Order: sequence, then structure tokens, then C-alpha cells
Amino acid sequence: MARRSRTARRAVNGVAMASAVAIAATGFLGIQPAAASPAGTQAVAQQQLGAAAYPEVSRAEVLRRAATWLTANNGGPVPYSQTSVWRDGYRQDCSGYVSMTLGLWKSGPNTVELAGNRSLTTPITVGGLKPGDLLIDASGSNTTRHVVIFEKWTDSSHSSYWAYEQRGTYGTTHRTLSYGLSSGSEYKPYRAVNIADGSTPTPPPSTGTWPVLKQGATGTDVRTVQYLLRGRGYSLAVDGSFGTDTHAKVRSFQSSSGLAVDGVVGPQTWSALIRTIHLGATGDAVRAAQTQLNAHGANLVVDGSFGTATDSATRSFQRAKGLEVDGSVGPITWQALVGS
Repeated sequence: MARRSRTARRAVNGVAMASAVAIAATGFLGIQPAAASPAGTQAVAQQQLGAAAYPEVSRAEVLRRAATWLTANNGGPVPYSQTSVWRDGYRQDCSGYVSMTLGLWKSGPNTVELAGNRSLTTPITVGGLKPGDLLIDASGSNTTRHVVIFEKWTDSSHSSYWAYEQRGTYGTTHRTLSYGLSSGSEYKPYRAVNIADGSTPTPPPSTGTWPVLKQGATGTDVRTVQYLLRGRGYSLAVDGSFGTDTHAKVRSFQSSSGLAVDGVVGPQTWSALIRTIHLGATGDAVRAAQTQLNAHGANLVVDGSFGTATDSATRSFQRAKGLEVDGSVGPITWQALVGS
């Protein structure tokens, strides 16, 4: 009993010492309002210690957790909210999302604390970014501050990168970004204290690149774009010809999605157009996937119903491409399907 008491006192003293260091270094502790805090004295102590109080998490696991919110809402992304908490206990805004991927306390610290509390993150250089690192804009108000999760560079030029983020209107998103890469950007790179940095995870099998389609193009990928646009509420013929009507609908979709309005379907527009579908889904996005699967040798009826035949064809395609075989057509499977 005496030994346990001494151990308990050392633990409490350790928390107090860490708290003092955190105050001296950052001016505040990692303590959230009561509504956002886990219950119990032990949880409060974990908040005071920051990320160091939580188990080490691998880079691959951070990215795996990030991807789960893309389809967690009945096959769709988790909606954005600064006040609501998702069923896993984390706040549905950008910092709550990042806290979930790192396994921090629920419902999560805010963006300012993620950037400023050295018990949670440490600054790094842009050139040192690795999968699972963060780019944070901690300036301004709660409507301008933001944090995204770096996944990988899009190519050797390092002019853009793939990232996961939780953003207003759209919810959980996986897309290419360039935040933090321009001179004077308010986005700064950080690394979580509890992220395992011993090695970089093996990247997933190459799935190719998104095709770039513009007016005058024809073929299966154009037909796929037309189906995806119809699935987003646009009325147009699916004829595989990128004519003036398809061009106009692409521009309209880009404008409504906050993208560059150029009428060209490139990586950003593809990422915004696609939606994750799986067994039981129906509609034009399913027709788009069935069209692509047929182009890869399947023999499906393009009926917009994701039944067992489409599920089987999806799994066969994923297996042939060395992808995760889950029967779900998400961003990685879409990227492997199109452009060939």
C-alpha cells in the first residue's frame, strides 16, 4: 500500500510539473471546457499532459482513421459542425477531426491549441512533411482558422499535396491542396508529439493519376463525368461527348463547389465529383462506376443499382489492382478506375 501511495504521489507530481512546463512554454494548458472534456481525474490529467499522455500512433493509422470519416455517415462524409459531436465522441470540425485521427481527448482541442501547445505538436519545415503531419492556420477567427492532414505529395514538384480535411459545407474531404506552400502563407507545418516517426508507411499501390478532360474529349471517362454530374443534380445527356452542354455543367459545378471555374475536369474537380458508393447504393454515381468496371472487363448491366454483381466486380477489380478489397468504390478505387 505504501509503495502504491508513493507511486500515486509521483504520478500527481509528474502531472503538476508537466502542467507548469506547459504554462511556461505556451501560456495555457490543454484543458477544454467541461462539455468537451472526458470525465474523471485521470482524463483531466491527460489533457494537462497533452499528446504525450496518449498512446503512440503510427502514420498509417492516422491516415486510416482519417479515411473512415469519408464514409461514416451512411456511406457519405461526416457533416461539418463546430458544436456537434460525432458518434465516436469527437467534435465535427477540423480540429475535432484531427484529434480523432491522433487519438487525443474527446471532443478535442481547438485549432489554436493544436498549433500553440508544444505538448501536442511541434513546428517542422514544409520540406520535412511526412504522411500524417499537419498544416495549421491558427490566425483569425473561428471561421477562418483551419487544420488539414498531409497525406502525400501529388508529384515530385511538391507544388501540391493530397490531404484530408473537415471543412464547412462539404464535411470530410480528401483532395489536393497547396495550403502552406506559398511564401507568407498563414498555414504552418506541425508534427504531433505522439505520432510514431520511426518510419514512413509504405505508400499504397499506385493507382495512376486523374485524367484531365476538357471540351472536345470523348469516351468512357467523359461518360463517367456526365453520370457523376447527373448524380449531383445536373440534367444532361450521357453520350460520352464533352460538348458545350457538358462544359457548361462542369463550370456550374465548379462554381458551386468553390473550385477554379475553367470547365476542365482535373484532379480537384474529380475529387469533388466522386462519391463513395457500396452495396445497396443506387443512382447515377453507381452507373458511373458500372460503366468504368465494364471498361475493365466486367459485364454489368448499367442500371444504377449496386447489387451483388457490382459488388463482386468491384472486389475483383480491387484485387487485380492490389487495392484493399472491401467492395466500396471510394477515392482510391475511383482513381484506379478512371483514366485507363
